[in-house]
Amino acid sequence: VQLQASGGGLVPAGGSLRLSCAASGRAFGSYAVGWFRQAPGKEREFVAAIRGSGFITWYADSVKGRFTISRDYTKNTVSLQMNSLKPEDTAVYYCAADSDYSGSDYSHDYDYWGQGTLVTVSS
Repeated sequence: VQLQASGGGLVPAGGSLRLSCAASGRAFGSYAVGWFRQAPGKEREFVAAIRGSGFITWYADSVKGRFTISRDYTKNTVSLQMNSLKPEDTAVYYCAADSDYSGSDYSHDYDYWGQGTLVTVSS
């Protein structure tokens, strides 16, 4: 499975962005997918995840109510809709796939990683 993250950019505080993670490989539809982010000088942190079924999602407390993760099986993509962005959301965002159906908050549980897309939120 190869992952390609896109959709990052520069946005003012309060704005919105939609990130997309496109995948190759038919098995992707059954994989859990997570989004992680890494700000300069900080460790990578969990943002959101969705199970292979698409029915179960969960979020970091810092983004709950502002971000929404979803998947499109026909396009083999997983999206992260980010609203009410804050300067502290500035980071490189990575999508990752876990061949274990259930997914996880922990980056070491994920088998495949995209290259990252930069999100910059100006104050």
